[in-house]
Amino acid sequence: MSYFNVRVYGLLINEAKEVLLSDEYEYGFQFTKFPGGGVELGEGLITALKREFIEECNAEIEVISHFYTTDFYEKSSFNESQVLSIYYLVKAVNPLQLTFKTEVFDFDPDSNQSFRWAKIDLLEVGDVTFRTDQTVVDLLKSNFVS
Repeated sequence: MSYFNVRVYGLLINEAKEVLLSDEYEYGFQFTKFPGGGVELGEGLITALKREFIEECNAEIEVISHFYTTDFYEKSSFNESQVLSIYYLVKAVNPLQLTFKTEVFDFDPDSNQSFRWAKIDLLEVGDVTFRTDQTVVDLLKSNFVS
């Protein structure tokens, strides 16, 4: 049985033209992605994104605009589903109350997730794990680097 896995992600960019990245460890696998996650049945995209930011970042966000939707086939790294990812530019309603790391996969002992800022002009496609995120890195660089 094949099915779609709809994901929604937020591109949170600060004044220094850095984008927020999430380093995670799940299913025995380390990966780096943009904050966000799965859309639940009966949930709209914006509602899902706001819920994901509260769950992951303890942060209320405002959606600025649509940025990118997957336009190629991508099989999930974790199951047999086809992944469809939608990205939005977002801003935090209040200052983020997160501990920001500088090293990749620098997890606190009681957590399998850490956050760090990455300068868009220095960001490389290999800095994120998944193919759709890598496409978004190229788009970010073409849109935010002069």
